[in-house]
Amino acid sequence: MRRLTHLLFSPPSRLARLLIGEKRLSCDPIPADDLSAHLPAFVDLDGTRCEGLWAIVDHLEGNYPDQPLVPDDAKARAEVLRLLDWALGPLHENVTKKIVFEKASQRFTGSQARRAPDMNVVRDGREALKAALALIGDAAENHGYLATRDCTLADLAFAAHLSALDYFGEVPWSEFPAAAEWYMRMKSRPSFRTLLGDRIPGQPPAAHYADLDA
Repeated sequence: MRRLTHLLFSPPSRLARLLIGEKRLSCDPIPADDLSAHLPAFVDLDGTRCEGLWAIVDHLEGNYPDQPLVPDDAKARAEVLRLLDWALGPLHENVTKKIVFEKASQRFTGSQARRAPDMNVVRDGREALKAALALIGDAAENHGYLATRDCTLADLAFAAHLSALDYFGEVPWSEFPAAAEWYMRMKSRPSFRTLLGDRIPGQPPAAHYADLDA
């Protein structure tokens, strides 16, 4: 059986889970017990071990090409990679770390543990999230998905972040209907099923988290 060692609310781990799902591969997800490890870590059927998101992306795109998530067209590929870089860079630093990493414990994110959320940090993240949602909505209206007419790594990367934020009820979907429509299509994809089943003991998700119509 393939194995993925991951952190429940780490966006790279969630992106790896979505990628495996899009490739339609059976895989046993294993919560990490060593927060110092290079995560996520994937082991394929032949024993090939990939540590870190980029190694996993390269391995899966190279060895399972039937469901490609990076376009062949150079212009489209450049846009996918630009958005991917934005999701894993500015979005991660300015939004997810300031909200999810403040609200979820270290064992689920790998972040430095805090006794209580710093609400000033959370408020900064919420403002940055609104700007990101506006851009997501514009991109989805222009292309169907964020970079092309098809779902790509860019969509999965943004969905990885938003799914974690949505767990805590932090996404103001009603203010950004275009982004909300895109996300509803994303979480209706079969690859999302395992993420929608995520639960933190003693910290349940927002009521709409797993609702495919909300």
